[in-house]
Amino acid sequence: MIDVETEIFSAVATAVRAECPDIFITGEYVKTPSSFPAVSLVEISNTVYRETRTNTETENHVAVTYEVNIFSNLTKGRKSECRKIASLVDTEMTRLGFTRTMLQPVSNMADTSIYRMLGRYRAVVGKDHTIYRG
Repeated sequence: MIDVETEIFSAVATAVRAECPDIFITGEYVKTPSSFPAVSLVEISNTVYRETRTNTETENHVAVTYEVNIFSNLTKGRKSECRKIASLVDTEMTRLGFTRTMLQPVSNMADTSIYRMLGRYRAVVGKDHTIYRG
């Protein structure tokens, strides 16, 4: 299995923390973060890219999808805070070679006082960890 989750998470976390040093970033989904602002970045799909599979069933590429959840609990400006963080994540994911497939606000059912944005990114990754726009 081609696995780049740690590399992707580290690159995004480093880029976001450079601008928001107090941000909570996790590689697992959380309903309610322990501190704010917060980001979860999770690889939600890693499937064999069948077009480049060999006769010996060798996996040469995988199609990956990452999901980002951004949370803010500010009384005022929480939407702006989420959008700023989303922009930082988007810049880094795009730099890495990913394509954003969605970014939208969603209801945070666990706690409606928390503003939440959800985004998804995809790419094709080679066994040498080269990332191709998906």
